[in-house]
Amino acid sequence: MASTIPFFKQVDRYIDRAADLASHPRGLLEQIKLCNAVYHVSFPIERDDGSIKVINGWRAAHSVHKLPVKGGIRLSSKASEDEVTALAALMTFKCALVDIPFGGAKGAIRVEKEEYSDRELERIMRRYTFELIQKNFIGPGVDVPGPDMGVGAREIGWMADTYMAMAPGQVNVHGCVTGKPLPLGGIRGRVEATGRGVFFGLREATGVAEDMEALGLTPGLEGKRVVLQGLGNVGFHACRFLQEAGAVVVAVAEREGAIHDPSGIDIEELVRHRAEEGSLLDFPVKTRIEESISAIELDCDILIPAALENQITAENAPRIKARIIAEGANGPVTVEAHDILAERGVMMIPDVYLNAGGVTVSYFEWLKNLSNVRFGRLNNRFEAASNGRTLDAVETLIGKEFSSSVRARVAVGAREDDIVNSGLEDTMTSAYHHIREAARARKTDLRTAAYFLGLEKVAVAYRERGVFP
Repeated sequence: MASTIPFFKQVDRYIDRAADLASHPRGLLEQIKLCNAVYHVSFPIERDDGSIKVINGWRAAHSVHKLPVKGGIRLSSKASEDEVTALAALMTFKCALVDIPFGGAKGAIRVEKEEYSDRELERIMRRYTFELIQKNFIGPGVDVPGPDMGVGAREIGWMADTYMAMAPGQVNVHGCVTGKPLPLGGIRGRVEATGRGVFFGLREATGVAEDMEALGLTPGLEGKRVVLQGLGNVGFHACRFLQEAGAVVVAVAEREGAIHDPSGIDIEELVRHRAEEGSLLDFPVKTRIEESISAIELDCDILIPAALENQITAENAPRIKARIIAEGANGPVTVEAHDILAERGVMMIPDVYLNAGGVTVSYFEWLKNLSNVRFGRLNNRFEAASNGRTLDAVETLIGKEFSSSVRARVAVGAREDDIVNSGLEDTMTSAYHHIREAARARKTDLRTAAYFLGLEKVAVAYRERGVFP
């Protein structure tokens, strides 16, 4: 299944295609492609049985056209420098595309998470953080890690606590990482942010009647058949919001296999079942598929690869039946597969845009940490009182009182999660239409258009800094 082209080289090829549409000096374009710095660290930890294990980790800062740089940390037995640099490059373009003022970065620790106890994982995360501190690869104004595959609020909390212990007196210390637990300065809405962003992107894409007609589909999400690969945080939340909008999840693939039911699969029930039983294969459905990768070849309207990179290749691309591929994961479609699918007219909503919801809300968390004020704290009650006075005035005009349920919905102020979700929706909505307009203007696909827009913004930032003439 794996592509013969290294992941970072694949990203470079996408950048090259976008560069062909740009008019910047070649040297500037080459600088933008290069990874600015990569730190490879090896350190020992003592396991619970007293044995010593050497752990390898990486942190890559792809572009410093803006600081801090931003990107997640993942725990994966397949982690490598190539993967980290490729993901850091994606982060550069992702942040630029949705107007987040960060450079791109990424980190990874090469471990199989399930093989380590919680105590061992804590030692790994804290030591990794210490190593980043030693080389100035972490800090609110330098490099702000966040969660990624295998890393959640708990692990980020360990990183935050380690950094805070070594940075006494820093006012903005909570901004050292994002994705933190709420008591450590986290933000409401971060957990589901990436999946919610996937939903917003799909909602916008399927809402364009002209584009849906070209695919032989009706506008909107209602009734759209969805196949999901990867029942992690991103895939679960994306499908939860899609189901609420009327889409039907007909198949789900995970490591142990896949299940298929044309009548629909309740994604929340499935997640509960898998958490209790350890597998989705005995969930009550019509069909079980032992080879999970073959599930992405099922007939559907929307395919969401939300697992790993290089899942759709030149080998299986001709068998893909989806009309829309919504890239919830990073790099799920290889360059060769992209060309095959584009030739067939498949709409591919690229990862560099579609999974930007996580970094968008991480940006909001970082802003919250720098200001040291929770969103909504200063204006929540003022807005509620103002809305209440508006209802009072309307009641006076019409001579009729509103019900308590109406007042409960209207006479309220914006809470933190309301503000976060509103900001995320605005970001994803406007970015999609900018990409679509660029694609139409330059007669290219959405992926190349997205890279082109990101490239333009990074190039302008370099020029404004005076780095290049």
